[in-house]
Amino acid sequence: MVETAETRPHDTPQGAALLNDPVRNKGTAFTSEERRQYGLEGFLPHSVEGLDRQVERVMGHLDAKPNDLERYIYLIGLSDRDETLFYRAVMSDPARFIPILYDPTVADACLAFGHIYRRARGMYITREMKGRIAQVLRNWPERDVRFICVSTGGRILGLGDIGANGMGIPIGKLQLYTACAAVPPECLLPVLLDIGTTNDALRADPLYLGLREKPPSERELDELVEEFVQAVQEVFPACCLHFEDWKGTDAIRLLDRYRDKVLCYNDDIQGTASVTLAGLTSALQIIDAPLTDQRILFLGAGSAGVGIANLIVAAMQMKGVSQQEARSRIFMFDIDGLLEPSRTNLSDAQKVYAHEAQPSKDLVKTIETLKPTVLIGVSTKGGAFDQRVVEAMSALNERPIIFALSNPTDKAECSAEQAYNWSKGKALFAAGVQFSDVVMNGRTFHPGQANNFYIFPAVGLATYAARPRRITDECFIVAAEGSADQVGPDLRAKGMLFPSQANILETEVTTATRVAEFMFDKGLAQVERPRDIRAWIEGQLYTPRY
Repeated sequence: MVETAETRPHDTPQGAALLNDPVRNKGTAFTSEERRQYGLEGFLPHSVEGLDRQVERVMGHLDAKPNDLERYIYLIGLSDRDETLFYRAVMSDPARFIPILYDPTVADACLAFGHIYRRARGMYITREMKGRIAQVLRNWPERDVRFICVSTGGRILGLGDIGANGMGIPIGKLQLYTACAAVPPECLLPVLLDIGTTNDALRADPLYLGLREKPPSERELDELVEEFVQAVQEVFPACCLHFEDWKGTDAIRLLDRYRDKVLCYNDDIQGTASVTLAGLTSALQIIDAPLTDQRILFLGAGSAGVGIANLIVAAMQMKGVSQQEARSRIFMFDIDGLLEPSRTNLSDAQKVYAHEAQPSKDLVKTIETLKPTVLIGVSTKGGAFDQRVVEAMSALNERPIIFALSNPTDKAECSAEQAYNWSKGKALFAAGVQFSDVVMNGRTFHPGQANNFYIFPAVGLATYAARPRRITDECFIVAAEGSADQVGPDLRAKGMLFPSQANILETEVTTATRVAEFMFDKGLAQVERPRDIRAWIEGQLYTPRY
């Protein structure tokens, strides 16, 4: 049974301490009897209100705020005071609140993190704790931690290294586990692994809250991460490690090291890959074209680009294509130009996509030469898909598939309006941020948002329920297919490549059911298979109620 305020143990604090406990606090919803019982008389105004009335007041507060950053600050404060009310408000209108709690507003919140800081949330593990990380983790009050989202702040969104300011990301990611997929919040722990930062401006900021040192060597970092990973296995043995926003080379290396050893995944690599595959699958369903026939060009060859490419290769292999043939259909272009064998600065992960070709630093000429059917931007270079690029893709393809996935908004390779106008309405477009609808020649286009919140909360919910030994790439392929299959003909007719955000919980539960079924089919799950997997999952969902 999922714990609620009513079913938690009876060690309820009294008086002001109860009002300061965000899990048990009910504010003006405490009844007259409860006020007497818990020593709250005199602390609250006379009226006893229901949760819906409290939500009404929250909405009024939010409407009065001048911008989304102020709304973010208010909502974080609300979650510190009354967790139930916070989730009731957020889950009442996820399409409104996701952009406030996460992308794009969280980018502004992270940049200002030290300046808007109110109180600690989650745990901060520093290099100074080496040798006693397990001891520190035991300070956390919950024993059954099922997910830790951990970041170093080394590559936050398109902002680069912002060190301890990156704590806004683990906090926000885990809030979406609950807001989107109803994973119980008490089992979630945000962690910032504070290894220092390369950001000189932050280190000089008197209000910066992190370690004012440069990051350690790769060897020292790996030793610290190894101790942290093993400490998690010891202190929270049922926990899944969700790696988030690490520097690209660290992200790839550490995922390769731990993916077959502990229950973990990297959302920037696997989650981003999965949601991209979901959008690509929807686009290909619209034009009735097989994945295995596509030629895909990436702008950006970091951890996100390589992760997406690897998952597309795995998806092609599941459809009967050899790994070599699948890789031959994927090309990459980065700040130094096209990846090809004469390049001497490529990582092992990049080399498999460096095919024989003439060196090129001209993206348009590369498009004209390679003739891709799909163009994916993960470069964090705002405006990189200019009019010449979009027109080149449109000249080659009746319906060019163009994904501008970098975020926040100013990092997007192109906007929805640009993609539709420059392609004369032909493009099948998605971005990493939500762009407004575009009206063109009397037709309204609804651009898709290739945001990981379609994937990682669902994978998290399936993991929470099925308790798998490992999370494989195939789980993320199944999640992508589960998302794409929920984009009906009516949505596709509007150019939408992802399900509506309005019913995000229904969407996540449907996807989680598919992933959990796969986990049971492949022997990954560690619990007994229920007769009705969906009903079983629905019985474990968190409901925000007093």
